[in-house]
Amino acid sequence: MNRDRDDTGRPRNARARDTLGRPLPPGAEGVPRIPDDLELPPAETLDYAQDLLNRGLAFNAHEVFEAAWKNGPHEERALWQGLAQFAVGITHVQRGNYKGGAALLRRASALLADVTTVPYGVDTAGLIEAAVTLADDVGAGTVVDPARLKFRLTR
Repeated sequence: MNRDRDDTGRPRNARARDTLGRPLPPGAEGVPRIPDDLELPPAETLDYAQDLLNRGLAFNAHEVFEAAWKNGPHEERALWQGLAQFAVGITHVQRGNYKGGAALLRRASALLADVTTVPYGVDTAGLIEAAVTLADDVGAGTVVDPARLKFRLTR
């Protein structure tokens, strides 16, 4: 099988994805992809990710945060990584993978708790509380209303 690879030889998955980030069959239409090399100022990153979360596109928000984490300043990595883990945790809950979602939400809360200086008005305290509460609920098997998965990122 001939896989699509980037210039460094790493595999790419160019297949379209559904609203929950799952690959669709070749040739299918999906939601627009977030470019791997996306570089936005922090405020625009947060606005873009917030819009995606509001529309139920947590996987896409995860990709926006992942780009900020990989392309941003080293001293902000824990913040962006924690936000990426938070969004992918929500993605797993949306997909019905409650065990995986709970684990990722707990990882997100730990990363966000390590952020000592919180820039850009990010509500780390509120997100940590939301992540732990949601992880506890889904870990106990509580079915979560999709409206509950829309979180405010900033104060």
